[in-house]
Amino acid sequence: METDETDHVLPFQLQFDKPVASQVKIAEWNPEKDLLAMVTEDSKILLHRFNWQRLWTISPGRNITSLCWRPDGKAIAVGLEDGTISLHDVENGKLLRSLKSHTVAVVCLNWEEEGQLIRDDSKTSSSYEDRTSRFFPPAPRVPRMPGVVSGDTSFMEDSEDSYGELSNSSYQRFNILCSGDKDGSICFSIFGIFPIGKININRFSVPTPFMDKQTPRQISNSSIYKVSLSKDLCRLIVMCSGELNENTESRESQMVGQGMHSLVLDTSIFSKRKSELHQLAQQASNIEDLTEVIRASLSVMCKQWSDAMRTFLEKFDSLSTLIIDHALDSSPQEEFLSLLGGARTSSAVHQFLVNSLGEVGVKRVLKVICGTAKELQRIVLDHLQPAAEIIGFRMGELRGLSRWRARYHGIGLDEMLINNATEKCGMILVQIERFMRVLSTVEQQFSNFFNWLLKCIKLLMQEPSDQLLPYNSELVVIFLKFLYDQDPVKQLLEVDHDIEVDLETMQRVKELVQFGGFSDCEYLQRTLAKEFQQMEDSFKEAFLMPFTTVSRKMLYEDLLALFPLPSSSASVSMAIPMSISSYEVHFHQCMGNFLHLCSIEPSN
Repeated sequence: METDETDHVLPFQLQFDKPVASQVKIAEWNPEKDLLAMVTEDSKILLHRFNWQRLWTISPGRNITSLCWRPDGKAIAVGLEDGTISLHDVENGKLLRSLKSHTVAVVCLNWEEEGQLIRDDSKTSSSYEDRTSRFFPPAPRVPRMPGVVSGDTSFMEDSEDSYGELSNSSYQRFNILCSGDKDGSICFSIFGIFPIGKININRFSVPTPFMDKQTPRQISNSSIYKVSLSKDLCRLIVMCSGELNENTESRESQMVGQGMHSLVLDTSIFSKRKSELHQLAQQASNIEDLTEVIRASLSVMCKQWSDAMRTFLEKFDSLSTLIIDHALDSSPQEEFLSLLGGARTSSAVHQFLVNSLGEVGVKRVLKVICGTAKELQRIVLDHLQPAAEIIGFRMGELRGLSRWRARYHGIGLDEMLINNATEKCGMILVQIERFMRVLSTVEQQFSNFFNWLLKCIKLLMQEPSDQLLPYNSELVVIFLKFLYDQDPVKQLLEVDHDIEVDLETMQRVKELVQFGGFSDCEYLQRTLAKEFQQMEDSFKEAFLMPFTTVSRKMLYEDLLALFPLPSSSASVSMAIPMSISSYEVHFHQCMGNFLHLCSIEPSN
């Protein structure tokens, strides 16, 4: 009988025994248990299917210290030795986002998802609709960098498409990425991309019963081994090593010794305010993505315009050299004005127009500058302006939420800071409109100036010029006085430049404040790049308040001293295999609670 029973039992069987080029130091199954992510000693990430089919291999170029899966299995979080956390797409391993949350090595990661969808909660308190898609087309992408041919952009666009899909799916469920470093700091990020809190276990005062009194103790020189957020997001279990010190009345600390501890922290703010935090993180994360679109757009525009103006200067600098060689006491502008006025053409200008520049050179420079101007206009219309408009709408949504103080003041959504950030969004839209007008004017001026030069070259070479486009003499004079050696487009793309505004305009701007205008009346004196910098700073200030508020609301709950550690491990972290699991138990007439099990493998 026993033999028959044992024949029907299926014991564990070895499926594969495959070699890997380097020693595997971290291995994690995805939630569905059909994909295995591994980290090797040479800091490479390998993704295999259950049948050992390798999907991809990447190398971040830095030492990898931790790894975990996103709850939906569509992304992998990787902790690095320099404190960076990078998110990678499971489909191709491409980098989706990188956060510098820590200053030292990230030794553990835990990504937990709240059990129920946000929309499934109470209709009166948790229902929320992101209305952006009702009023705007899909968000713009980062513009293509100069020098990338059209055939090379498909991979980049596929990566951006996958990131948009991942972001949308991530926002459906409220999830939090917890990361711990070797100095005792723990960071929390909603969706893995929006930082919402940071604590250090060395700063917690730990009350413990001692001689019938609650004697406060404090963990020092701690190093985190494992963190685990409960399924209901109410508690965080921390496995750490450190010295548990007793604070005496003489303000001296009595060292109890190095040991392994299990620390329980109250993180119920995530459960109690999950709907509010979900809404804040969803808006803020999208704003951050769109801010990156604006930053990249300004960078691309600045590079393209600088290249175009370099072409112009390289061609026209030779005129200054010819003026010096011919011993003329004048500037290029004065020589051109004399030519425009009908005076005798100097030998330097004649040689420059006929021999150095020529008709081909004029047409080439004209094509470069006008083509670049049109490309900049396209970037503004397709990327920069739509991103700024959507940011303004999303900040307006947050502005409305911030006025609901009963719900959102508790997570640090400050109305004054959000109002300031919303105003900065309006200012950036005004700056974009001004930039487009300046760019259009400069393009028109250059085009008119080069049409005149073509006319002059034809006349000097005694060729017919009837087929050439007409030009405006007054615009040529304006170009030579204000644009020949100045670059207003480049100035608007620089941070460290101030715009001169006449007193009459400034007075009218101040009068508009009474009719709902911007309270900051100096915005016209700033460039587009400077305004973007100030807008970005206002966002950081506004979102820092929820980060600080939530950090203060994560409190100590309990501590269990597990076992002592050798004193030699104080400076060198020991490798102790351990795991933390949680399961839900139901009591009579009570809601389910989560219990946690800590498993530690004893050393031989």
